[in-house]
Amino acid sequence: MTINGKPDLTVNVAGIQMSNPLMVASGTFGCGEEYSSLVDMSGLGAVVSKTVTPNVRQGNPSPRIVETSGGLLNAIGLHNVGAGAFILDKLPKLLDAGIPVIVSIGGRNAQDFIEVAGLLADAEGVSGIELNLSCPNVGDKIFAQDPAETGILVAAVRKKCSYPLIAKLSPQVTDITEIAGVCEKEGADAISLINSFPGIAINADTRKPVLGNITGGLTGPAIKPLALKIVWDVCKVVKIPVIGMGGIMQASDAIEFMLAGASAFAVGTALFCNPAAPDEIIRGIEEYLLKNSFESVSQIVGNLDGN
Repeated sequence: MTINGKPDLTVNVAGIQMSNPLMVASGTFGCGEEYSSLVDMSGLGAVVSKTVTPNVRQGNPSPRIVETSGGLLNAIGLHNVGAGAFILDKLPKLLDAGIPVIVSIGGRNAQDFIEVAGLLADAEGVSGIELNLSCPNVGDKIFAQDPAETGILVAAVRKKCSYPLIAKLSPQVTDITEIAGVCEKEGADAISLINSFPGIAINADTRKPVLGNITGGLTGPAIKPLALKIVWDVCKVVKIPVIGMGGIMQASDAIEFMLAGASAFAVGTALFCNPAAPDEIIRGIEEYLLKNSFESVSQIVGNLDGN
């Protein structure tokens, strides 16, 4: 249904009502303070917080970010202030924008996830929780590489909180559809994918790794075809919504993810080189829908010829 002659961009993902399908990915937007003078946060569909752990984490040694061919390697290492300080100081700033706030949570073991989820259960304004089961550069266990452990963790957090639960998965597996299926079975309300691919940058002159952590997670355009294929695969086997990400730099990238089946998408690396990317992407999607006579953005989800 068009609204004032414009296509309807609203989406509902796992009970989270958004004005449009664009989310900003975890770890890329801070608390909005860095972008508030450049981006109208109220125009975003939702914001996903930096991953929060039970206690303060200092992250990995510097350098922690390096640009590479077609992308970005990051090894931040889940640097964060801890759940208590996040709820008191960071969450209110995110909520000020008046858009859904999804809190990414992580930890070294299942109990860490359960603890943070329990603390957030009493926090006002949270729209959902994203389980970061897949960070590749902290030295912690990557839960999303093991179907059994993934299932146990998702089920445990599901019992602890009533928020919509989103499982963020790793591409470092033989069959990601199996992991996604386990998440759905154990109570996840949506799947977000993909997290970054592990990579390394080496300085040929010094013969040393560039990152202080040696390895990091590769994001950006270089991984887009891989991410798109994974989203397409998972959307064919689960009934819960999928949130796609991985190299979305412009409107056509986001549209491709939705055509592959994603109900919404997240933008991350694009923000580092173009803070105005979210607004440009949303306007581009609207133009695409008008040009192709779609009344609603939901009409293009999974609408792939030859699918």
